[in-house]
Amino acid sequence: MDVDSYFASMIEGLEFIRALGSIIGILGFVIGLLMLVSGGRAFKKTALKVVIICIGLLFVCGPDTGIRYFRI
Repeated sequence: MDVDSYFASMIEGLEFIRALGSIIGILGFVIGLLMLVSGGRAFKKTALKVVIICIGLLFVCGPDTGIRYFRI
């Protein structure tokens, strides 16, 4: 295995991880918003944490990266 193919496969793996993070961020954001709207007091604290983490994940990974990568 030469160096070029090694780095190419590493970049493909990083693209997959970034796309997966984007999908997880979108799903977590939607679930967090549902928990904020319909949950009780304990769920609202947890939901707020989930929403904040997912917004950070979407800032890092990009909101449309997973949709383009997985062709959803």
